[in-house]
Order: sequence, then C-alpha cells, then structure tokens
Amino acid sequence: MVDDASTVPREVYFEITLVGAHAKVPAIDGASGIEVMVLGPAHAAETELKRLAVAKLRARLARHSGGSV
Repeated sequence: MVDDASTVPREVYFEITLVGAHAKVPAIDGASGIEVMVLGPAHAAETELKRLAVAKLRARLARHSGGSV
C-alpha cells in the first residue's frame, strides 16, 4: 500500500473481523511487524476503516522511529 503522504511504499496487512455491531481492524506494517488496531461500526466502508488504521499505524511508526514516516 502506498500512502499519499509518503513517497516510500510500505506493505500493510489488514484483517477485518466483525464482532457484533463493530468491525475490528488490525493493521500490521510488513517491514517492522508493528501492529495497531482500530474499532469502527460494522456498517462502515472497508476503505474508511483501512484509512483510519493506516493513519494510526503511521502515527505509531513515527513515534517508534522518532520522526516522520
């Protein structure tokens, strides 16, 4: 997956699981193995859930590396 804000492509793995009225979306950075998870409404668009997960993953990677990713 290539993020619009970055020129460096990063591979991100997703697994969307529906739990009742919620969707659980882990996002894992393929290079570092760092994982974050977001919860959203089960009826939300998959693209929006993934966008939210990628934004959270980018923030976590930036904190982990001490700079921007």
